[in-house]
This record gives sequence, structure tokens and C-alpha cells, in this order.
Amino acid sequence: MGERLFLRLEDDPLHGPESAVPAGTLRAFPLGAALRGHVSHLMLYRETFADGHEMRERVLPDGAVRLVFNFGDAPSAGGCDGLAVEAIGASAAPVVVCMRGKVEGLSVTLRPGAAACLLGLPAGEIGGGAVHLDALWRGEGSALLERMAEAPGDAQRVALLHAALLHRLRGSRIAGNDIATHAARLIAASEGRLPLRDAAAAVGVGERRLQQLFHAHVGLSPRAWSRLARMHGCLRTLRRRPAPDWADLALEGGFYDQSHLVNEFRALCGVTPTEFLGRTASVSSKTAG
Repeated sequence: MGERLFLRLEDDPLHGPESAVPAGTLRAFPLGAALRGHVSHLMLYRETFADGHEMRERVLPDGAVRLVFNFGDAPSAGGCDGLAVEAIGASAAPVVVCMRGKVEGLSVTLRPGAAACLLGLPAGEIGGGAVHLDALWRGEGSALLERMAEAPGDAQRVALLHAALLHRLRGSRIAGNDIATHAARLIAASEGRLPLRDAAAAVGVGERRLQQLFHAHVGLSPRAWSRLARMHGCLRTLRRRPAPDWADLALEGGFYDQSHLVNEFRALCGVTPTEFLGRTASVSSKTAG
């Protein structure tokens, strides 16, 4: 049994696993203008494993809420069987996904603030686990999956999904959404260096109110979002500098010291910095499209 790493960073041209995968496994599709403010990425994944073989994929957290539609054998995670259609909540912890048989599906990565509009409940209520989409869409998730499975090709599947998402967005406007998404962007742009009080002041609310809005619209606390933003900045640096001086990297990245960096790697990635480098093989996009 092997284990590879999967990481996707917001607005990063690298959309595939950090470790080697067969060519054509992943394919990104363009988004229409009406969806771009709500969806950051729409990806098709397709891979077949030999009988009796299992691939473990360590998915590093990006803090996003996802919708997943599985046409083949649904991957399992955390000891739980995969669901045919699911909403996966925002998380600041790595997840090990186990894949067997024929894995094929569409994954929709939502931008901060989009979950409440598309799912009809606060992002924080999903937690870090998976919920069957039918529980949120009143059975429409399975119906959409069936229509997509019967479509003659990938482009037609994506068109059906695109139309379904637009239909759910029509007329949906959630109070506080803009404030939370603005603050999330500011924290991400600072790579986690912007203090909570400054983020709250920048969007015109108090710290406690910002924490409430983050829970509702992002699904994480501002502190967890800041930790991920700082780690993502570090991971971007590692792609440019694969043989770093760890002490310098820690200080440049906003960590207290090298020990703090190592502890955050273990907590957020489930591996040490050197273990991460030992498993990575990607310096260019693995995603077609």
C-alpha cells in the first residue's frame, strides 16, 4: 500500500497531488463568470487501481468546503465509507483518503462564504466531516448524480453540474457573507500575519462578531484560517526552495521559531517538514485543462 500527498492552494497553478500520479488522472474545467465568485475550482478525477490494491492519499487541508459527486467507487476517509454525493466541511486537519477499484468523480471547491448560499445552512454546521448531499438538497443530489452519470461525456456532465449550481445560487443572499469573505481574503493575503483585531477593524465589526461570521460563512475560526494561511505560505516557499534553511524559513514565514514550524507541520499536515519534502515530486501542474 502506498501513500501520496495531495495539496491544492488557492489560485495556485498546481492543482494535483504533490506525488506522482498517472497522466490524465485529473482534469480542471473552466468556470462560467456567474460561478467564479462562489467556486474556486471544478475538477474531474479518474483513476483505476488493480484488484486488491489500495492507494492512500494524504489530503492536506486548504480550509475549503467541497461538493463531491462519485460515479465510481467512492473513496473512504477516516474509517468511514465514502458517499456517492457529499458535502465535505472545512477543516484544518489532514485527512487520509483510501482509494480502490475505479475512482471517478467531480469535485467542486467552494470559496469562503459560498457554502451557506449553495447548501442552505451555515458552513460551520457541517463541521470537518462529510454529509450526504441529499440531506441538504432534499434528494436532489442523487438525482443530479444520476443525470450526470447518464450524460454522454465529461463536458455534458460539467454543464449539468454548472446549471444545478447556478439554479441554487439564484436569489440567494446571506447576511454577513461579504464581511466574512472580505476578512478571509485579507488574512489569506497576509499569509496569516494579520491579527484578528486588525482584520475585524478592517471589515468594520468587533472581534467576537467576526468569529461568529467566520463560523457561519467560512466554517473555521479566524485563528484556524490564519494558521492555514501561514502554512500555505510556507508550502509555496518550499516549492520554490526545496532545500531550505529551516530556521530562516520559519522566521520568514511568521513562525516563532523552527520548533513552532515543525509542530504546525505535524498538526496541519500530519508529517514533519522533512517528511513532506521526502514525499513530494511535483513542481508543475498535474491537472489538464
